[in-house]
Amino acid sequence: MSVRRSAGTGPVGMAVVDKEPGMTSHDVVARCRRIFGERRVGHAGTLDPDATGVLLVGVGRFTRVLRFLSGSGKAYVGEVVLGVATSTLDASGEVTGRWDMSRVRTEDVRSAAQQLTGAIQQVPPMVSAVKVGGRRLHELAREGRDVERAPRPVTVDRFEVAPLPGEPGVLRIEVECSAGTYIRVLAADLGAILGGGAHLRRLRRTRVGSFGVDEARPLAALTPEHLLAPADAVRDLERLDVGSDTAERVGHGLALDRGRVGASGPGPWALVDEAGRLLAVYEARGDDRLVAACVLEPSSGPAGGGVPAGGGVPAGE
Repeated sequence: MSVRRSAGTGPVGMAVVDKEPGMTSHDVVARCRRIFGERRVGHAGTLDPDATGVLLVGVGRFTRVLRFLSGSGKAYVGEVVLGVATSTLDASGEVTGRWDMSRVRTEDVRSAAQQLTGAIQQVPPMVSAVKVGGRRLHELAREGRDVERAPRPVTVDRFEVAPLPGEPGVLRIEVECSAGTYIRVLAADLGAILGGGAHLRRLRRTRVGSFGVDEARPLAALTPEHLLAPADAVRDLERLDVGSDTAERVGHGLALDRGRVGASGPGPWALVDEAGRLLAVYEARGDDRLVAACVLEPSSGPAGGGVPAGGGVPAGE
């Protein structure tokens, strides 16, 4: 597959990266800038430095679309160490407590995991990027501060636990969850429900939306040829195929009539032209209109079509 370029502005698309341990998500972005020869690079959904697995990286103007992918459901595997709590809730932190949890039974663990399945409330960890009072929690944590955090709703669709053979007190976990779920918090809460403490180690993200580790590539093997075309990268969004007349309106960021373009469901929608190019992503406005959230392929000609006042929406960054 050749690298997609748009109007001579450089490569445009998405890479599915298998992040290695020891790198921040920003480190991955910096490497991808060099790999693709493009400064406009971003990622959808941060992975902790110690974690590995799927990281979606947008290149060029596709970075505008990443916010529609960051809310996709995710899947993880990892290990929970019972009886040891840490300052970061994972293996990178300092030990803050120890408990003898050798008598915890497998059925107790599974019952506790069930309590953490479904629609639950999570308190963001101090090492997260959540802002409190205008400051990111991890910045406050580096200053030695621990501030009150409001719980946030998340959904855990599946939380499977099983003893790890050969390592007493260590559990292997598999989690499917909504965006915004902290797996390290699940690990710590699991330990608390069982009457002690716990921390997370060896976290691996195995899926973001429909993008799994089977199609992810480590940075060492990533080349421009692996960049997904924009239309392929938005396969998890509802798709609308449009003809030339509608494509012209989309290129100007003009509002569309929901019924005329056949849009159903809540959106957002990926609008694709007859050549298979992703033109834009549109969102619902009221019951009968779609408006442009971002336009990837702008039209060069004058806008037309008798659009009512307020019908046009500029392409967003």
